[in-house]
Amino acid sequence: MALDVAKKKEIISKFARDDKDTGSCEVQVALLTHRISNLTEHLKANPKDHSSRLGLLKLVGQRKSLLSYLKKTQYHRYTKLIAELKLKDR
Repeated sequence: MALDVAKKKEIISKFARDDKDTGSCEVQVALLTHRISNLTEHLKANPKDHSSRLGLLKLVGQRKSLLSYLKKTQYHRYTKLIAELKLKDR
């Protein structure tokens, strides 16, 4: 279920603040969102895979905490990010 290198580089280059940025909140949320969507598709095909479901819940919680941090500290970047990723503002 890991991301391939090319897709990961594409996501990082799209959401990075500069060319050396690989760990900002925006990049982390974008990578987590991609992993969450992949796991969601997997769980639709395999509804009894409970260990993957628990992993999905951990990823969602991690993304939620990163988004709440970004919302508190840099609201304009938060709004731009959720618009690009098509996430709901909660």
